[in-house]
Amino acid sequence: MAGSARDPLYWDDAYPIALALHAAHPDVDPAALSVHILYEWVIELDGFTDDPALTTSDWLERIQAEWTEL
Repeated sequence: MAGSARDPLYWDDAYPIALALHAAHPDVDPAALSVHILYEWVIELDGFTDDPALTTSDWLERIQAEWTEL
């Protein structure tokens, strides 16, 4: 399962991150989230192991777009 401790998540894992965010916050409209909140929620996910400082606005936009598609 994406986001579990045995499946590490990295910034470029937009779809698995979107799935994990959708599971963690099912009633949230991802298009309405600020970039700051999205960033915080991603780095708080179980299994997220990437360096938080390595993100870019492009990665966050891809994650948000994938989540919106769900």
